Amino acid sequence: MSSYPRALLRALVPVSFLMSVTACGGSPGAEDAAAGAPAAPGYPYTVTNCGVSSTYQAPPRRAVAMNQHATELLLALGLEEKMAGTAYLDDAVLPDYRPAYDKIKVLAKEYPSKEVLLGANPDFVYGGYSSAFDKAQGRDRQVLAESGINSRLSVEYCTEGPVGLDQLKTEITEVARTFGVPERGEELIAQEQRRIDAVTGRVKDKARPTVFAYDSGDASAFTSGGNGIGNEIVSLAGGTNVFADLQDTFGDVSWEKVIERKPEVVLIYDYGGTTVEAKKQRLLNDPALAQVPAVKNRRFVVLPLSSAVLGVRVAGAVESLGAQLHPDAA
Repeated sequence: MSSYPRALLRALVPVSFLMSVTACGGSPGAEDAAAGAPAAPGYPYTVTNCGVSSTYQAPPRRAVAMNQHATELLLALGLEEKMAGTAYLDDAVLPDYRPAYDKIKVLAKEYPSKEVLLGANPDFVYGGYSSAFDKAQGRDRQVLAESGINSRLSVEYCTEGPVGLDQLKTEITEVARTFGVPERGEELIAQEQRRIDAVTGRVKDKARPTVFAYDSGDASAFTSGGNGIGNEIVSLAGGTNVFADLQDTFGDVSWEKVIERKPEVVLIYDYGGTTVEAKKQRLLNDPALAQVPAVKNRRFVVLPLSSAVLGVRVAGAVESLGAQLHPDAA
């Protein structure tokens, strides 16, 4: 595991930098266009993603996914044969996708170096977190564009304000359209919506417990703010995020604030080298937290970190968290 907490890596690249980059073309699309080759059926396709405009003359043929939720979205759309590499898992790939995942080259346990990434000869790089395009590591989107490589960043990291199901639909729709499989995107969106609707229907009349999402931290608590899909997952599952007013996807808050807000439930994100049990014990062994209702009553629920980000696990996260918050409604 990196010396940085994995969650902290999500914010290493400022969105303001990404928004300033403009790129177009990319191999093979740009090369085909320059050579005067006709565009593939349904192309050219131009999309602006997080301030970067890209035009595709054909679907990407050698995609690299830089984070787990980016990888799983491509696999959910049946695009494993279009992938030249993958990197950086937070936890285990979903069982349904494991056979396809095992056929894809893993470029690095965490992020690949610029040299390794370029060595995979990608024509499309897909980052789930802004840290995938770390300028200091030479992987920023402008540098990739200068090498003829298109890129995409999850819209969770450039949406102004709260991220919800509309952004999930945008992410799936645009990725599916980029690869020329819009109908697969529509089907995936419909499946996610049906599953979510079933949960919200079951919990709509239930009392909504207040929830503190605990990602990591000792001197302070790293938690889900109101701008990420994690906040929406808590809401759809029938809870209320006590830090919904934190205007960020993830952020640090003081333990004094946690105590002040008296959460009834602690949602622990499971990932990396610190176990769920270790996180529970950190909370239970802190005398300052002893009277926090969730800690006093030992009311803990758990989600994998990979389920708390914008991707194909959103419906599953709502189902799992809804059942944990409201077992009588499951």
